[in-house]
Amino acid sequence: MIELMFYQVANNLDAIIAISMLVAAGFFLRFLLQAFGQTWIRTKAHTATLLILPIVTYVITNVIAGNISLSLGMVGALSIVRFRNPVRSPLELSTYFGAITMGIAASVSIKWLVFLIASVTFAVVVMIIADVLSTKLLKRPMFMASFSEGNTLSTLTIHAAAPIAGCERNDMLQSKIVTPEMITYSFASADFSKLQALEASEWIQAAARGSELRR
Repeated sequence: MIELMFYQVANNLDAIIAISMLVAAGFFLRFLLQAFGQTWIRTKAHTATLLILPIVTYVITNVIAGNISLSLGMVGALSIVRFRNPVRSPLELSTYFGAITMGIAASVSIKWLVFLIASVTFAVVVMIIADVLSTKLLKRPMFMASFSEGNTLSTLTIHAAAPIAGCERNDMLQSKIVTPEMITYSFASADFSKLQALEASEWIQAAARGSELRR
């Protein structure tokens, strides 16, 4: 029995290595996106998707490889699948597409999987560096925080009778609503302490009619 098991492992060593690398690549992509500030990727559902989807794609690609009739049948079977879950952003859609591509790449050659992961890592690192440089040199972040991307953001709402110069130029400003009676500023940030400091600033306390801070 043990000899048979070792024989099966030896015969399927390439598949075992490929699946192991897909699992590792899924975890790596998950932490890479988390480092990029995409907090939605931390959920169990999204993490499981990054691990399972590449393996499913890898198995399907190998099953239909070299069999035209089976390929056509698989296309027909998969065409009835409909995904009803709403996609938060283009990045989430790109993540799913990347997970599928990882499975296809691994079925062709491991080097293509490594190339894909390296390329994605390079792109994300470049964006992180660009954001850091923009924040330090231009005094404003390169990217705007967005609720639509599923990020956990704290909010600060400030009501004032007249425009507040410090609010107009603030990088955390998300919206400004002007009515004949009042001006309402809405700020959002993943850093709760920044909103606290903004609310406690002297010029806000002097000019604001009221404020509401939510975490």
